[in-house]
Amino acid sequence: MKELTIAATSLRRTLRERSSIFFLVLFPMLMILVLGVAFGGSFSPRVGVVTPHTPLAERLADSLHAAPGIAVVAVAEGSTAIASVEHGDLEAAVILPADLNTPLRYVVRPGIQGQQISSIVTAVLDREEARLRAAAFVAAENGLSLPEAQSRVDAIAPQFPPAPVDVTYAGPEPARHGRFDAMASSELLLFMFLVAMTNSVALIESRRLGVMRRMLATPTSTGTIIRGEGLARLSVSLLQAVIIMVGSALLFQVRWGDPVAAALLVAAFAVVASGFGLLLGTIARTSEVAIGAGLLLSLGMAALGGAMMPLDLFSSTMRKVAHLTPHAWAADGFSELARHNAGIADIATELAVLWTAGFAVFGVAAWLLRRRLARQAA
Repeated sequence: MKELTIAATSLRRTLRERSSIFFLVLFPMLMILVLGVAFGGSFSPRVGVVTPHTPLAERLADSLHAAPGIAVVAVAEGSTAIASVEHGDLEAAVILPADLNTPLRYVVRPGIQGQQISSIVTAVLDREEARLRAAAFVAAENGLSLPEAQSRVDAIAPQFPPAPVDVTYAGPEPARHGRFDAMASSELLLFMFLVAMTNSVALIESRRLGVMRRMLATPTSTGTIIRGEGLARLSVSLLQAVIIMVGSALLFQVRWGDPVAAALLVAAFAVVASGFGLLLGTIARTSEVAIGAGLLLSLGMAALGGAMMPLDLFSSTMRKVAHLTPHAWAADGFSELARHNAGIADIATELAVLWTAGFAVFGVAAWLLRRRLARQAA
């Protein structure tokens, strides 16, 4: 088929460039590695603790050190701890009280992570408050000093372990995921779209060098050329997806969920990305314009669509805006596959939206390219 010949020629031309190997293989893997190490799931937020030299403060500090989920850093002064939080060196700071009459001060940066740290700190302090209340009651009832009462409370506390909690998930149990999983899916969407957009330069060069004009002079129909060029964009986007998915699975043990559902989701997003690439290659007049517009559109849509920052961190309004991009729908699909052991039926909405958008963009691009080829043939 002539379409396959056109696509294979374009793909070989792309792979002959040394820079393509870097951007197709090395750069995506490097980004997954760097972002996974920096923001992966094993990160423990750093909490600065200012501890006055009193028994109460030291007891609270010991409890915070033993708390799971946070990394406690000793800080000498409250002003230093607050400045460290403001500058991002610490995620939160706790200035412990010297006695029961001094309020505890808690400083945190706004956001979901601050709320999570607050929950851990509050749980520790509530437990210590309960211990102090129990010691005060024992001291009052038995005429003991508070330190003696605290010793008695500590001695009998192990006899009363916390009540067991039976956790039941409403719906499928969330799957365990590694520190690189979320980063891999984000980079997949970013680079698939970016490669498809920048590969539009090949279409512009074909027009500039008269390759399409010569093809039209042969027994090759306009539809064949359009299908061949569209297949060329699609093959590059799918090649990028295979490299990232297989490479991340082998190098970083990334789990992509149900393979059939993941393949359908990747194919749908590849159709969208290659459709945009075909559209840009048709309407852009020069390679410089295509590269600039492709980078701007790719990075802008990735940032808005949750391929650079998780959609969970967006406000409700911004999440609605984000779903004007195909990236957000694809990100939702990969999130379902990776975290909730979802199947095809669970991401049916995402697949329907992406396939519809892909065919729509491809249709518009094909119509515009047909008009351009018709003018060249006239």
